[in-house]
This record gives sequence, structure tokens and C-alpha cells, in this order.
Amino acid sequence: MTNKLTYIVVENIHEEKLRDYLKFTENLSSRFLKSSGLSGKITVNDKVAKLNHRVSSKDKIEIDMKSNEHQNIEPEKMNLDVVYEDIDLIVINKSPGLVVHPTKGYPFGTLSNGVAYYFKEKNEKCIVRLVSRLDMDTSGLIIIAKNQFSHMALARDMQSKDLQKANTLQSEDMQCKTFEKSYMAVVHGNMENKSGTIDLPIGKPNEEGAAREVWEEGQRSVTHYEVIESYKNGDLLKLILETGRTHQIRVHLSHIGHPIYGDSLYGASEESYIERQALHAYKLIIPHPRTGDELILETELPEDIANLICKLKAES
Repeated sequence: MTNKLTYIVVENIHEEKLRDYLKFTENLSSRFLKSSGLSGKITVNDKVAKLNHRVSSKDKIEIDMKSNEHQNIEPEKMNLDVVYEDIDLIVINKSPGLVVHPTKGYPFGTLSNGVAYYFKEKNEKCIVRLVSRLDMDTSGLIIIAKNQFSHMALARDMQSKDLQKANTLQSEDMQCKTFEKSYMAVVHGNMENKSGTIDLPIGKPNEEGAAREVWEEGQRSVTHYEVIESYKNGDLLKLILETGRTHQIRVHLSHIGHPIYGDSLYGASEESYIERQALHAYKLIIPHPRTGDELILETELPEDIANLICKLKAES
């Protein structure tokens, strides 16, 4: 892969505006096209072209993605668990207790600070473009785009996924060309059904505080679950998000009477079992932003959740 996107105009295209071709045939965003066009990074048949240039079948379009961008995130050396990386994206297995992006309360020591240092050490002129996020005490896979194009493509595909009905949990081998984010959680009690769907709207009727709740006026929120193992005092669940609301899994499970172990916001602190909520984003299925090929990434359960499961097995 290179820092250039290359497209050969398909058959039956004659004198179509470059802007329209790239937007409607190649599915590139208006914002990305405007930025690339204004900076002279688009060529047609090796000549710089404006967006109103007209293209026809077999024309070669190239977009240079090299940039010299800056971001107000201080690089900090950090041990990162890099699960996947190429010229377009990096996927990191985030440890628990790590904030994803600097805030007023956490201006330093975040995952973004560590990624900024990682890019600097590799002499990559990238800024940190978060495609997905996780709560501070949720561990697991986070996607970071390395350029404007991949961020645009990944965000577009993730949004289109939210508008479609998610795949069922019945087949691990089912082909999927859209985003699928899977989690593992250990919950109190035993689920009434071994698999099912929680389809309840989530909102924030009280603007004070961080907690969300099931709320009639909230946004539609859909979580699919499957029981992987059962213990006397809990279940290990696999969960797939059809929508991506803040705290969605935590709110849904607490609402139906099965809060996640260690979830102090929606359940209770339980340091004798685990020192944070037992929730891990363990698997991603995503279309690669450049090729469209299915990318499947998976991680093991972290040590603290594995230890919790051992404790629950010992009690059973």
C-alpha cells in the first residue's frame, strides 16, 4: 500500500464531474474531497485536476494522502498492545484504567498521548484520529485512523452499520462487510434466556452526572447477547452492539437486573472480585477502508476478568 489512492474510472462514464464520480461511485465524503481538491492533491492522468474537471472511462484518478498535520496532544512514552497496523489504521488493545483522549480531568497519560508518541517514534506524520472509543475502565480493541481518508471511510462504514440490522449471533462464520463490535462481560445472576436481544431506548434525562438510563425519549439502542458460560452467581456473556450509545451495554444489563460485576456506576464496587467493570471489547470485524476486505481481530480476556471467572467457578 502507498500514500496514494488510485481509481480507474469504470466503464460507461463519459464527461462526469470529478467531484460527482468520487462522491457517488467511489463513496468518498464531500469534506475529504474538498480538502484534497483545494490542496491540489487530486490528479487525473497525472495532471492536477479541480473537482469540476470531467472524467471518462479508463481515466486514472490519484489522490495523494501525504500531509503535515499537527495536533495539541503531548506525546508520552507508553507500552501499547498493538494488535494490527498498516498504512491506514492501527488497532490497539486498551488496558483498563486508561482514558482514551485528553480531557480537563485527564490532560495527560491517555491512550492518545501514547499513540502520539508511537507515531513520533516511527516518524509517521499522523495525528490521532479515534474511530472508536471505550470507557476508562473498559478494556479492549480501539481503532485509530492514520489519515483523513481512512477516518472518513471507517466512520462512514460504522455509521452505515448502525443503520442496518446487525447480524445474529447464530453463526460465527457469517460473512459481514460492515462493522461488528463484540464484547465479553461477566454479569450477576443467570439470564432467563441463553440468547436474546435487548431493544430499549437510552438517554440522559438528568444532565448532571455521567449516568445514562433506559428512557422512553432516548435513542433506540439494541444489544444482542449470548450466554457463553454459567456459574452459580453469574454468567459470562458475549454481546454484539447493533447501535453504539454511551454506556449501552452497562445500562441495558443493569436495567434488566443483571449488572456487570464491578460496575460502580450501574451496579456496585466489588473489589474482592474485580476492581473495575468486567467488560472487554474482545473482537472486531470491519471492512478495510482501502480494500474493503474483511478484517477480523480478536483478543484474549484480560487477566483480571479471567481471575474473576475463576472465583465464580470456585463458588459454583
